[in-house]
This record gives sequence, structure tokens and C-alpha cells, in this order.
Amino acid sequence: MHTRIHMLAGLALALGASGYVLVAAGDRYIPAEPFTIADVFFEQNATDKDVEVVFDAKGGDDGLVQLTVLAPDGRTVVDIKSPDATTLGLRQFRFESPERVDVASIKAAYPEGVYTFDATTSTGVKYHGTSTLRHALPPIAAGVRPAAEAEDVPVKGLVISWTAARNLAAYIIAIEQDSLEVSVSAKLPGSATSFAVPDGFLAPGMEYVLSIGTMAPGGNTTYVESTFTTAGGN
Repeated sequence: MHTRIHMLAGLALALGASGYVLVAAGDRYIPAEPFTIADVFFEQNATDKDVEVVFDAKGGDDGLVQLTVLAPDGRTVVDIKSPDATTLGLRQFRFESPERVDVASIKAAYPEGVYTFDATTSTGVKYHGTSTLRHALPPIAAGVRPAAEAEDVPVKGLVISWTAARNLAAYIIAIEQDSLEVSVSAKLPGSATSFAVPDGFLAPGMEYVLSIGTMAPGGNTTYVESTFTTAGGN
């Protein structure tokens, strides 16, 4: 079997004749499985005016006991190891950086380009994947109805709506009420312009937090938050 050797962010890789990835293990190469999830992206809260970077990694059925992520400049930005394989590892990791109003500092710490994910499971299976980070953030959802701080919003038949935007991969909608400990969320196509709140979810005379996220094709997401109060509180 012929292989082609590549140097990717300081890691020696080989591409087998069938196209699967081989990772270096001492003086030999062994096959690596693809991650179920291997993503890096920016999340912006436009209401709070802050940005964070998020890493999300998930293997298969077995837990991961080791995970590293290399930045495009070769720096190791994630390096996690379980103290003992008998812990069985963890199936999924999600890491969030500090939320920074100084967006330039986040961009400097996490440059654009290809991030390389490598992991090992508790049974010794290797995983390998890549994800491309872009700094461009999608625009906020505009023309949202109900408007911010709206009152006397009906508890039945409520439809959340917004103005259509171009080149979005998805919208993420969330409605929460902390004192009642209830929430509803949905991920909608990028062409969507409305979301029908399920009847029976809203209670009369309560304030709810509405969050609408616009997701770009690369995963970067911008959230805008507002509140509304339902009718019938007296």
C-alpha cells in the first residue's frame, strides 16, 4: 500500500491509497477514525457585545481519554488527558473561551485557518479531524416581532418573526422563563422567517427572554436577546 506523507500543524500524517487518514504511532502509521463532531467557531452575543470561541469534539461510542487541538500557527490550544483509562473517558468535549468585549484579542488568540483535532479513546482507537475557523460574523436578526420589551403578548397563537437575511445556514431560536424553569428551542433553516411558539408553553403575565441566533455556513453565530411579557397577568 502506498502512502503520501503530509506535515499538518506539526503532526505527521499519511493519506492511504483508499483515502483514509493514518496517524503517526511511533515508527508506524495506524488508521484514524473521523470525528462525529470536530468544530471550532465564534459565538457573538450582540446584546452584551461580547465574543467567544467554541471548540466542540465528539468521537464515537467509546469515551475519549485524550484530545488535542492545534491552531493554524502550530500552537496547541486544547490538550486534555484523563488521568487513567479506567475512567472510560468522555464522549464529547465542549470548550468555550472567556467572553471578551475586545473582539480583537479573541481574533489574535485564535487566528483564522484550519484547526487540527486528534484524540484517542479508552480502547485505543484514534480519531482525526479538521475544522476551519473564519472571523467574519453573521448579521444580527432584524425586524424581530414581538419587539423588545413588548407587553400583552398573547399566550396562544404567538408567532415569532424576523426579516429575511442572506447567506445564512440556520437560525437558532430559544425562549426561556427562569422562575418557571421552562424553555423551548429550535434550529431552523437559513431561509426561515418565523417560529410558531407551541400553544401551552407560555403562561399569562410572565416575562420571557427571547434569543435569536443567525448562523453562518462555517458555524459562526450571532445572538440577539430581548424580553416580552405575556398578557393576562391580573
